[in-house]
Amino acid sequence: MTTTPRTARHLLRDREASLILGAVLVSGFGSSATALVAGVWVKELTASDSLAALATAALWAAVPAAPWLGALADRFRRRPLLVATDLAAAALLLLLAATAAPGRLWLILTVLALYGVCGTVHDAAGTALAATTLDPRLLGTFNGLRLTANEGMKLLAPLTGAALFTWYGGPAVALLDALTFLWAAPRAGRASCTRCGAPGRSRRASPPGRCCDASANGASPPGAAPSSGWASRRGRCRATPRCWQGAC
Repeated sequence: MTTTPRTARHLLRDREASLILGAVLVSGFGSSATALVAGVWVKELTASDSLAALATAALWAAVPAAPWLGALADRFRRRPLLVATDLAAAALLLLLAATAAPGRLWLILTVLALYGVCGTVHDAAGTALAATTLDPRLLGTFNGLRLTANEGMKLLAPLTGAALFTWYGGPAVALLDALTFLWAAPRAGRASCTRCGAPGRSRRASPPGRCCDASANGASPPGAAPSSGWASRRGRCRATPRCWQGAC
């Protein structure tokens, strides 16, 4: 009888789970710090409460569009999308740290709005990559641990962001956040799409850039658009020329 790995210990022993969890949590730490500091930073630059509120609104402006932005994770490969959003967010933060000034409010607001878009897509891509890459028996533990850690970050990251802002100013917080994204990008890129087969069945890793059927009868997973070369045999996967749309 196979024991179902449900504990955090089993999860952290899984290479892909550790890579994805680390990438998502570290980048989330920086994002939480930036979310707190953005409005205060604009307030310091402009001495305007309304502009500070506008900066915070720009940062969260992408949230209502989350269902549509999240659909990108279904249209594109999740791992490259996650890495691309990490690098794009880091570039925006470095631009913000280098150019933020009272006379460039339009640039600050634009960067914050684009940064919010990157964050929304990043969350969707991270969740979708975990669902595609990890053993299905680990997903419940993974999601629970990620949620717990994210809530903990909301306590620690604002304190770190506030301390950095007090001592060194807004650019220091932006640089910290950029570094977290630069740290996370290569780790997300190292997560491999090698999981296949139903729990308890035999598995065989597919070659890089290729995917296997997640079922034992050759049918595509729910919601996936099958591509040419899709096949499996008694739960063992064959290499296919192309992945289904949105695969890792």
